[in-house]
Amino acid sequence: MLQRWGMDVLSAELERSTAPLRVLVVDDNEQIVSVIQVLLELEGHEVRTAAGMEEGYVTYLQFRPDVVLTDIQMPEEEGLELMRRIRVHDPKIKTIYMSGDLGRFRSLLEEEQKRYKVGLLQKPFSTAELIRLLS
Repeated sequence: MLQRWGMDVLSAELERSTAPLRVLVVDDNEQIVSVIQVLLELEGHEVRTAAGMEEGYVTYLQFRPDVVLTDIQMPEEEGLELMRRIRVHDPKIKTIYMSGDLGRFRSLLEEEQKRYKVGLLQKPFSTAELIRLLS
């Protein structure tokens, strides 16, 4: 009986960890956005994309994702500012910041990690790293 119960718990845990997520991807680099979208959709996630902060914010309001995957540095404003605006609506939203230079934002990111559910991806990153942060 205990073994069967343990397997049921394990199955339920696996089911939860692979549940499809609603993911918003925000980056000004169209190629990166396209690749991430395809990878996440192949994993079964529902994905919306945006090319910058304003478009990302509007898309967030319409889509209401579970996770926001955003570049930190974009021409208009930074991904950190985008998340400040989004957290007015959902302070607990999971966030993954990506950048080619995470070190430049180290103190801000450390503060973010203390206060919120935050993951970090150093560009270039592997598919495995991205999937790990989503689970």
